[in-house]
Amino acid sequence: MRLAAIDIGSNAARLLITDVIPGLQGEPEFIKVVLVRVPLRLGFDVFDKGEISPGKSDKIIKTIKAYKLLLDVYEVKHLKACATSAMRDAVNAPEIIKKVQTETGIGIEVITGDQEASLIYENHIAENLSVEESYLYIDVGGGSTELTFFSDGKMVFKKSFNIGTIRLLKNQVTEAAWDEMKEFIRNKTKGYHHVTAIGSGGNINKIFSISKRKEGKALTLELLRDYYKEFSNLSLSQRITLHKLREDRADVIVPALLIYINVMRWADAQEIFVPKIGLADGLIHNLYEEVKLRELEV
Repeated sequence: MRLAAIDIGSNAARLLITDVIPGLQGEPEFIKVVLVRVPLRLGFDVFDKGEISPGKSDKIIKTIKAYKLLLDVYEVKHLKACATSAMRDAVNAPEIIKKVQTETGIGIEVITGDQEASLIYENHIAENLSVEESYLYIDVGGGSTELTFFSDGKMVFKKSFNIGTIRLLKNQVTEAAWDEMKEFIRNKTKGYHHVTAIGSGGNINKIFSISKRKEGKALTLELLRDYYKEFSNLSLSQRITLHKLREDRADVIVPALLIYINVMRWADAQEIFVPKIGLADGLIHNLYEEVKLRELEV
């Protein structure tokens, strides 16, 4: 079964095409076929002016048209397309979505922060880890951060905060917003045994890659602090040159590190696993369940 997901975030739009095949234990295996990322950077429009500019609107339509061609070439039958924080805040999102639907036939659903947190949890990474632990999923995007807390095999809470990398770059995150996040995390994780973080998003994936850690090994809070200090002391061009970063990654990686560090501190988590999952992966898992259900009903 070939499935695809489109994730239109505040920093980039992604197309993920995945094959789902039966595993040895009867459980489905998800094999990535294609991942395409276009840095639309919608948040730079929306968090400043409250709407998406005509230039960016045009880029969205061109991007979805390009994705549509790829979907056709790869003969994808099932697709789920969602948009997150920037589209949630943009006053002209409905008209852009309507235009995309008219010109490409692809419908985009604007999802809430809580839905976003749930979809990231769809990857069920924590279920394969120790039941003796508590796990905090942290997904940092351009416009928001989604948290899902999981302990003793059960979800304890999911919560979205309008604290994201682009909002921080635009100085649009107040002390009150940070305080709200801090109090929520401290109160909701208090009393749970040993908390380990699970990170998703392009920035933590890039940090993991730079760290040269082996797959499955955790990054420590101390290491994230070291990277934060290092990157904060480098200019944008130095980050690009020294660490081979794209410009649209080099500017957001510092605020992203700040968010991961603060969330881990407040949850008293000393380590973070980076399984290279994201919203697009969660959309694929969710779509697989929907397709299976439809097939059973036929």
